[in-house]
Amino acid sequence: MLDSLFNEFRDVSVKEWKQKIQFDLKGEDYNTTLVTKTLEDINIKPFYSQEDLPTEMEIGSNPPWNICERIYVAKAFGANAKALENIEKGAQSILFVFPDETVDLNALFKDFPFDLASIHVETEFLSLDFIKKLIAYFKDKEAEIYLHIDIIGNLARSGNWYFNLKKDIAIFSEIQSLLSNLPQFKTSITVDLTLYQNAGANMVQQLAYALAHTNEYFTILENKSFNISFKVAISSNYFFEIAKLKALRTLWKTLVSEYSSTAECHLFCIPTKRNKTLYDYNVNMLRTTTEYMSAIIGGANTICTLPYDYFYHKDNEFASRIARNQLLILKHESYFDKVKNPSDGSYYIESITEDLAKKALDLFKKIEAGGGFLEQLKAHIIQKKIKENATLEQEKFNEKNKILVGSNKYQNKEDRMKNDLELYPFIKTEIRKTLIEPIIERRLAETSEQERLKNEPS
Repeated sequence: MLDSLFNEFRDVSVKEWKQKIQFDLKGEDYNTTLVTKTLEDINIKPFYSQEDLPTEMEIGSNPPWNICERIYVAKAFGANAKALENIEKGAQSILFVFPDETVDLNALFKDFPFDLASIHVETEFLSLDFIKKLIAYFKDKEAEIYLHIDIIGNLARSGNWYFNLKKDIAIFSEIQSLLSNLPQFKTSITVDLTLYQNAGANMVQQLAYALAHTNEYFTILENKSFNISFKVAISSNYFFEIAKLKALRTLWKTLVSEYSSTAECHLFCIPTKRNKTLYDYNVNMLRTTTEYMSAIIGGANTICTLPYDYFYHKDNEFASRIARNQLLILKHESYFDKVKNPSDGSYYIESITEDLAKKALDLFKKIEAGGGFLEQLKAHIIQKKIKENATLEQEKFNEKNKILVGSNKYQNKEDRMKNDLELYPFIKTEIRKTLIEPIIERRLAETSEQERLKNEPS
């Protein structure tokens, strides 16, 4: 049947396609007119063919993915009630964020269905005693726990160690030792890439910094067989984000092979904050939908919801339900969990995956030749490079070459937000002493939004 449909069409070579395009351009230059260069210095061509597939292409299945909800543990009983409700409404894992170590774990995990939902633990502190408390609580329970501990990420974000270099590394190493033979704890280290993306790093930088950041942990720890979570922010650059995640897994395998390690990585993905907007805020739901889709197709293990109003409203059930339902629809109505390798063999995605991986590996080698990630953080080289790219991206936004609908194009002039702000939606400045310049997250639309708010009628 296929023969009868298609055997009358002859194969068309890449050369013939280019000749036809050049003819239709009527003298215009092919490269100038149709080839686009990205901030990652990757050329996007007008068409791709089998010739663009990598020579060594790895075909594999994406892992099962689950829906995660973030809960800030202000009070144990309240966090417990919210977690149980979220699980009943479709969440498959919960990210608990602990502001301090005084929480009552018995109250927090009362009636928690450990067989239905995994647990992610993130702390705003570094404490060996708290980890020992977690170990004692989960020792006899069949639970699946992922610890998000990132001492280098804390340094990059805050500008300071939790205590100091020596003490942080000592506590961190002791935690890894305690958890090495506990099957409940699937990962005990996180490399937080969200900071780099939300601060304006391009994808090659994000991947290279992830690799260099991880390599510091391989240097610090004697046991090289630790599993790791990569916490990744996903933007609306749909195909590139799919390729970014695929490249990250490839780079991880390259790195662990150098240490003869069989360690695995867990991709914990969340939509970026950088492109979210205060005005025409409902568009944020469209942005997060494509970001969720990129995460799924790219091979995420866990996808955390991001409510459309997270940065200007206090936590509310409506926004959380909408964010959760976006993923539930993708899973249960769009069947995004049924196809195991949806992007494999795509000429375009495979090509940019290879480009991103190669460029990131080259940058990683330069970072290592320059003393490694920590040294370049201390020398403010990493911060400078991120700022340079963020400035280029901001210029594109300001010049309307990078469009955020409702913010720098197709604005609703009648939109009013001044009286709807429950939280301060912009960067907060705080004067304090730091060891290094912290990497600062910034939304693209912040400056223009501040101007609009200032001009709103009272």
